[in-house]
Amino acid sequence: MEHLPLVPVVLCGGTGTRLWPLSRERLPKQFLCLQGEHSLLQQTLQRCASLTTQPPLLLAAEATRFIAAAQLDEIGVQGATLLLEPVQRGTAAAIASAACHLQRTHDDALMLVLPSDHLLRDSVAFAASVRAATEAAQAGLLMTFGIRPDAPETGYGYLQPGATLAGGARRVDAFIEKPERERAAWLIEARHCLWNSGMFLFRCRSLLQELKAHAPQVHAAAVRAVQNAAHADGIVRLDAHAYADSPDISIDHALMEHTSNAALLPLDAGWSDIGSWSSVWDNAPHDADGNAIRGDVLLDDCRDCHVHAGRRLVSACGLDGIVIVDTDDALLVLPKAEAQRTRELVQRLQQQGRPECRDHPAVRRPWGRYQSIARGERFQVKRITVQPGASLSLQMHHHRAEHWIVVSGTARVTQGEQTYLLGENQSAYIGVGVVHTLANPGKLPLELIEVQCGGYLGEDDIVRLSDPYGRN
Repeated sequence: MEHLPLVPVVLCGGTGTRLWPLSRERLPKQFLCLQGEHSLLQQTLQRCASLTTQPPLLLAAEATRFIAAAQLDEIGVQGATLLLEPVQRGTAAAIASAACHLQRTHDDALMLVLPSDHLLRDSVAFAASVRAATEAAQAGLLMTFGIRPDAPETGYGYLQPGATLAGGARRVDAFIEKPERERAAWLIEARHCLWNSGMFLFRCRSLLQELKAHAPQVHAAAVRAVQNAAHADGIVRLDAHAYADSPDISIDHALMEHTSNAALLPLDAGWSDIGSWSSVWDNAPHDADGNAIRGDVLLDDCRDCHVHAGRRLVSACGLDGIVIVDTDDALLVLPKAEAQRTRELVQRLQQQGRPECRDHPAVRRPWGRYQSIARGERFQVKRITVQPGASLSLQMHHHRAEHWIVVSGTARVTQGEQTYLLGENQSAYIGVGVVHTLANPGKLPLELIEVQCGGYLGEDDIVRLSDPYGRN
């Protein structure tokens, strides 16, 4: 049998609302260090290092592609391709587009499809299971990995195993949606069902054949999105109109529930989807009273709590099973048993148009970051950090003027037809409607304070005339 290259396909376009306020739309949980020194995305990529030398393919959102690229660079991953989703259309559209892209670049390959925000404590067992599933995947079976459950969890889907195949694989007799607790217990005890991990191993050609038969709209949209994609420096921007034509549906609903080629392999590798604050607590180290703490925390007579402190002291007394998550601009407090309700809170914030569900006060940009320090009716104060060699877009504003005061480093300011340098304690004034940009020509980060004044201070009052990072 031919041995096809194994390509990690990592899905990192999700928004992670269930771990708010730490996880937000523009810094979702896959980019956070919830366990250990590396982010969940970085841990996912590191798990693949022993399996293949093929560079990974990441399905990412435009808004977070710079974070993904920076985290790849931090752990030395080279040659990766970022496949940018113009809109969210579910895992079926993302995986189908990845398959179409790989067919163009590899002709055929094995796709190891992995969510970027899961935790696996046993990388050796994970690698062994992937290797065990390889032969079946090369033969055309659509492999998924089932997790042996340790409790009747209602937050996961379930897989019902069927007939035994070669190499320990099993046919999948049924995909079962998230059940109520009593049914979940029955599925485990009577049907020996496994949790649905959302991890897959497909042969590109087999996957596309099955999609064409069972989900033709998904298949057709992916083909056109890849055919009309724009390519530049390891970034592939899928065609927005074609991709938007795809149904918004998961790969399970679109294909796996309908194909006769679905198979599973049990996986025992300390898996968790880190899908709620209670699961973060489950996987964190605990003190003698069962508390999981991070940051500057002082507890007295508290048991089985999860407390995450940001930049200030968080203290509590006499609590049992409570989640406390403190950030610069938001505080979450709820019973650990009600952790799934965080999503409902985020939905209400979205309905109210609150920025706290979208951005942290410290917002990352491809050139560095900014943090809002103070805001009033007609002013806003930001702390801006520009990385060495980086520059902001050439831009102008219709409604606000800006004052820049350099705190440290060197700024190269372009204002209209004039370009000049500013050092520490020097400042510049940019009037309304003036075309301008800012760059850091030095070897150290540039720190400055920006004071905005005007009748409208929203981020959408930026008219970009040119941008080194390809943003609109």
